[in-house]
Amino acid sequence: MGRRLCLGKGLIVRQRSLIAITAALAAGALTLTACGSRDSGDKKGSDSGNGGTTVVIGVDAPLTGDLSAMGLGIKNSADLATKNANKQNFVKGVTFKIEAADDQAQPSAGQQNASKFVSEKEVLGVVGPLNSSVAESMQKVFDDAKLVQVSPANTGPALTQGQDWQNKKVRGYKSYFRTATTDAIQGPFAAQYVFNEAKKKKVFVIDDKKTYGSGLAATFTAEYKKLGGKVVGTEHINPDAKDFSAVATKVKNSGAEVVYYGGEYPQAGPLSKQIKAAGAKIPLVGGDGIKDDTFMKLAGPQGTGDLATSVGAPVEELPSAKQFVADYKAGGYKEEYSAYGGYAYDSAWAIIEAVKKVVDANGGELPSDARAKITEAMQGVSFDGVTGKVSFDEYGDATNKQLTVYAVKNGAWVTVKSGTYSG
Repeated sequence: MGRRLCLGKGLIVRQRSLIAITAALAAGALTLTACGSRDSGDKKGSDSGNGGTTVVIGVDAPLTGDLSAMGLGIKNSADLATKNANKQNFVKGVTFKIEAADDQAQPSAGQQNASKFVSEKEVLGVVGPLNSSVAESMQKVFDDAKLVQVSPANTGPALTQGQDWQNKKVRGYKSYFRTATTDAIQGPFAAQYVFNEAKKKKVFVIDDKKTYGSGLAATFTAEYKKLGGKVVGTEHINPDAKDFSAVATKVKNSGAEVVYYGGEYPQAGPLSKQIKAAGAKIPLVGGDGIKDDTFMKLAGPQGTGDLATSVGAPVEELPSAKQFVADYKAGGYKEEYSAYGGYAYDSAWAIIEAVKKVVDANGGELPSDARAKITEAMQGVSFDGVTGKVSFDEYGDATNKQLTVYAVKNGAWVTVKSGTYSG
């Protein structure tokens, strides 16, 4: 999660020059079918009656466990995109449906899901995953099969630009794309806000040792030091831990004015609560991984004033997202679309757009090498989506670098400022 900072309205990350986000939804993404939420595990039905060929879009996300709130929002939003495409008969002769797989936020499960999707010939694209560490386990599997993958949430820079991305950017997997901006931008964006806007000059940095958390903490720290801020302590926590009393005491004794946490909400909420209980009445700041309503439930009233950055601008405030919000509500989904719903819809729609390009170029039919052709077509996909303009640079990264800063107020996330990182 990640971004940059020319500050317009707010700050934000996965997976993060000012970009106006006033584009209208693509014409093909407007109308909702009357269907509710379901996993389309069967390979032959036709929601729209379009007939012809069924194209399955795989969805990989944590559908159970601590991060399921975000994962289910991803699944439902991708499902909504396929229903809208079918309703409009967006690709003549093609019916879209999803097949959702639960990775439980575990790389090993994600790799197994990737192999399963590859083995099913009807699967011509995959949305997901949520976690960068899971993506690392899936990329080669998909790339070897030339099966396109579009993540709505991964923000680790190395996924698109190589392990040495800070010195030399090298694209490793041509089948991998993402609609969320990266931690190369999100971390520095947060650092600029914390130092310049919040005026916090001493920080204690904590991460959960996972790919996303440690990467985000590292990019935040580098920018914060560059600005003149002082890191008064660092700590790495176990991502499965619940008792943070020892690190909370260290934070209290460090004299820090703010805590920056690289990780996700299941740990961030209790960590914030325990830091305050230890006597350090200071805000905890995190990335898009903590920006979920569950954070407030875990942090309690003491979480008031805590901050999070996240990708894009608030969906509820985007003119381009009004139809998505209305359609999602009308769809009867039991879960919220959460932090990545708009990005998941756009990820699925990008696959649908790529399928259309390939079908149109092949006389109205899918070619025998459809996967390879769809992966190739994805590089040139460009449309006005839920989250604004959707297109990809030479690394497969989103060209939309918008981010937003949110604060906890009265038990809810409220927008503080949106913008992009000025490096």
